[in-house]
Amino acid sequence: MRFSYLIFSFSLVFCQLEQPFPPLDLVSIPTAGTLPKGSYTYETKLSKDGSVLPQLSLGLTQNLTLGVSYGIHHLIGDDKPEFNPQVGFQIKYRLYDETITMPAFLIGLNTQGRGKFTKLIEDFSDTLTVNRYDQKALGFYLVTSKNWSLFGNLGLHMGLSKNLWEISDGDQDFNIFFGFDKEINRSFSILMEYDAALNDNDYDLRELSFGKGKGYINMAIRWAIVSNILLELNFNDLSQNTEALYTNREIKIMYSESF
Repeated sequence: MRFSYLIFSFSLVFCQLEQPFPPLDLVSIPTAGTLPKGSYTYETKLSKDGSVLPQLSLGLTQNLTLGVSYGIHHLIGDDKPEFNPQVGFQIKYRLYDETITMPAFLIGLNTQGRGKFTKLIEDFSDTLTVNRYDQKALGFYLVTSKNWSLFGNLGLHMGLSKNLWEISDGDQDFNIFFGFDKEINRSFSILMEYDAALNDNDYDLRELSFGKGKGYINMAIRWAIVSNILLELNFNDLSQNTEALYTNREIKIMYSESF
């Protein structure tokens, strides 16, 4: 009986459950993947300071996915809850599908930044207006993706982005990002990315900088628990681009279904 229980537990953890669709995002950067037509995914990200970021995405066509998100900080704990000042929106439209020889190309918009939203910072007698997230939203972006079968799927992704509104710090540069996802088996995947954060390293006053100019290296392990539920463990800022002493850990839960 005990042996049968162990076999059942082992098969539950390592069962070969295929993930329902290619990743829409890696840890934080987008891919050229979109949701299948007539499907939706609801995800919740649990992060530091009792933060919760729910997001709902809809696949309206094979090439068009729309999403909406809204963050709450200190939801868990004894501090006063703080809400993001606005709802985040996501639009993904794939211009060209991937072929054997050509990658897929997608244009998109993401207004949802990462972390808390800072409205105002005071510095001595001067008041500096800073309207931005800890890590700026991507804004408008173009991304290309290509996949290969190499002992499981291997996907490479790279893109260019421009944020037109979180510019009160005077840094309006374009940004670049790239990353990959690799299937270990049909249940587990590894994701890794680099966000250069080129629009987040140009403060005149260094003590106000949200980043050190190194960019963000993030990685994650994604597990398909059942066919339509994914669990992801994120390890953010391995490059120590911020003043944090330890890597920021997050948990993401994703549920998908058709309608």
